[in-house]
Amino acid sequence: MIATRKARRREIFGWCMFDFANQAYTLLIITVIFGDLYTRLIVGDAPDYRLGNLLWSLALCLSYALVVASAPLLGAVMDHARAKKRMLFASYLITVASTALLYHVQPGHVWLGFALIVISNTAYSAGESFIASFLPFLGERHELGHISGLGWALGYAGGLVAAGFVMLFLGEASAENFERMRWVGPFAAVFFLVGAIPTFVWLREPAVGARQPLGMTVVRTAYRRLAHTARSTAEFPDLAWLFVSILFAMAGVYVIVAFSFIYGAQVIGWSEATRNLMFIVVQITALLGAVLFGMLQGRLGGRRTYALTLLLWIAAILAIYFVAPLTAAVNAALGLALRAEQVFLFAGLLSGLSLGSSQSVGRALVGMFAPESRAAELFGFWGLFSKLAAIFGIFGVGLLQWLFGLQGAVLFCILLFAAALLPLRRIDEARGIRAAQRAG
Repeated sequence: MIATRKARRREIFGWCMFDFANQAYTLLIITVIFGDLYTRLIVGDAPDYRLGNLLWSLALCLSYALVVASAPLLGAVMDHARAKKRMLFASYLITVASTALLYHVQPGHVWLGFALIVISNTAYSAGESFIASFLPFLGERHELGHISGLGWALGYAGGLVAAGFVMLFLGEASAENFERMRWVGPFAAVFFLVGAIPTFVWLREPAVGARQPLGMTVVRTAYRRLAHTARSTAEFPDLAWLFVSILFAMAGVYVIVAFSFIYGAQVIGWSEATRNLMFIVVQITALLGAVLFGMLQGRLGGRRTYALTLLLWIAAILAIYFVAPLTAAVNAALGLALRAEQVFLFAGLLSGLSLGSSQSVGRALVGMFAPESRAAELFGFWGLFSKLAAIFGIFGVGLLQWLFGLQGAVLFCILLFAAALLPLRRIDEARGIRAAQRAG
């Protein structure tokens, strides 16, 4: 069994800074700016943008499929060849370079934009698994919820900084302002490039495996390790049930991340000011959710805390779908004249709390149930289930919105989060931790 060393604060900060740095990509490219630009201006099939939405879904799903096919094997390579930092660095450079090239995607350049999103999001998503595999080495198992929460919180702080730049310097996402908005790719790339420097300076390579050159011999050995892990799933029943829950939960999360701001533009018809305010609401509440639920995890345990985040998600989806009648009810009860886009901010508040907390708590639970000697490999499975969830959720909603429109399709998310609650009944947290400790 490998003894977990207590990481220094500087090293934990360096690990958290990767979350800070990569949030510019998630927020500006996937969630808020480039997804809207791609569907409305680059593809531009007004008035309902169904082709643009479908192509956006396909690009994301293809990138996630590539991660599903490779993440566990790459994790096994990292564990065997002591290559966590090397492979994290490679994914980081590919993400930065392909994101910067989004500057060259103009209206009508549908397939260039499609290809660059596939490349950048594949590298970014693989990097999520790579950085998460360091988590079990940063503290004792009961501390991982707090550490994971700090990482997510710092990530959303990075999102606030990135959103502030967009509001101050880039302006609105419109055809008239496209020449300024196209700089969103280079900005997100530079933000990631600079923000992650502390990660590679201070984060140490865990003492797992023996450092080796990355070649076919290492890949063959890693494949044998992976096959052994697949055959020994009975040793980790709690981790297996957690992955099933993550499959459904992350399907819902990825739908909201990919379509929430598209929903605001197409269904709610919000103003630029409301969109900018939603930036701030989601980032602040996600930051608070990550910190508060990370602390709550130490008191209630990971399983119960995770279940609370899923219930919070269901409330958020109901608020999104029923925003029009909710607006009418509030106006009638209080004698106000609120617009739907203003009440939609309340749904954003709930979504932000859910977003920060559910991902942080889920990542920490995987860290608690993963043996240190196979941390990268099992976080590769975490990446596999998360991205398989993204394919299932995003492509499903893409097809549903093609048939019924985006507003009707969002109800699918309630079923996903409800399904994620069911496997939690089979998880024994103490048993899962003991299994991880026995396996080393």
